[in-house]
Amino acid sequence: MEAAAPKILILYASYGEGHVQAARAIMDSLRRLGRCEVQLLDLMAESHPWLNGLTKFVYMQSFKTIPGLYGWVYNITRGMQAKSAFGSVLHSFGMRQLALTLEEEKPELVIHTFPQLALPALRRKLGLKLPIVNVVTDFDLHGRWLHPDIDRYYVATEDIQQEAAQRGIPSERIVATGIPIHASFYKRLAEDTDPEDADADVAEDYPIPPSDPGTTTLLIMAGAYGVMSGILDICRQLSRLPQLRLLIVCGRNPQLKAELDALYADHPGIRIFGFIDYVPALMRASDMVITKPGGITLSESIASGLPILVFKPVPGQELNNALYLEQKGAARIARNTQELIQLCVDLISNPSLALGMKQSIEQLRKPHPADRIAEDILHQLVDKTPSIRTN
Repeated sequence: MEAAAPKILILYASYGEGHVQAARAIMDSLRRLGRCEVQLLDLMAESHPWLNGLTKFVYMQSFKTIPGLYGWVYNITRGMQAKSAFGSVLHSFGMRQLALTLEEEKPELVIHTFPQLALPALRRKLGLKLPIVNVVTDFDLHGRWLHPDIDRYYVATEDIQQEAAQRGIPSERIVATGIPIHASFYKRLAEDTDPEDADADVAEDYPIPPSDPGTTTLLIMAGAYGVMSGILDICRQLSRLPQLRLLIVCGRNPQLKAELDALYADHPGIRIFGFIDYVPALMRASDMVITKPGGITLSESIASGLPILVFKPVPGQELNNALYLEQKGAARIARNTQELIQLCVDLISNPSLALGMKQSIEQLRKPHPADRIAEDILHQLVDKTPSIRTN
């Protein structure tokens, strides 16, 4: 008789798209590799819909209007302790809804892709034997992710693995897998695809013609909600550069897409996209990327082997992500439009600079992190090894 499929619950939050994208990538791998029954739950949205809407609005507005304040709050709480008074309050939201979900679904393991950690206290209160794992979705380690009762941590790099250990997490609980992204982002390098072949592949399957020989393709990712500041001025100046093709993804910002369409609909070297599901194909056809430094998009760019340019990163996890990748040689940060344009010119005119960044990116690249996470989780569930605790 075939064993029942393992039931796994993934808790995420919809502050931006990164946490849910990570959750979906892990879900796909678990279903494919282990035939698991996986449920996704936006815990804050389900348990406190009004508060969730308010905090999402404040979160988005802080990026646009008061980024310095957001960064100050992020950095002053970066060293927070989970069991402090502040941490206990922060991690208490959603406990009632989570208790109902656990009773109804009876999962065998719970995964967090967002650090809303109501479950450790609930597990202790209810006396549950339920493994809990955290998947850290940035190249920076905020204290919200750290809790002594989490059984397994999956992190982006060995540096974060070491930092988590230094901050009190037993090293055997921490695995440097990389940040989980969709497997299709690895197609280009896994198949050793020639850039011209990748370009032709995109031209055949998606609404974009192939580039001319000698042309550099620059992908601009404005963010899931199209909130990259100054993008109209950036596009205006980049559109004047010779031998440069622009692919601009506006995300869920129809107003931005409409403005860019009005300006560049007839421009032969510019293509404008809204919220799309074929970003991997665009990355395969690109030579470099300008992006907001969210952990997921940065990981997608690294997987695609693209030199990364970051424009005016917002203080907080995004700035810290960007600074880390800049330190590693995989990204460059521009604090204003002129710096950004000059960085583009430098990369276009100096192939050795782009090559050096690609070599640095290769050092950071971790193949198929979602599969690695799924395989490790399945190994723990099947073999019941002690690396995931059940008390």
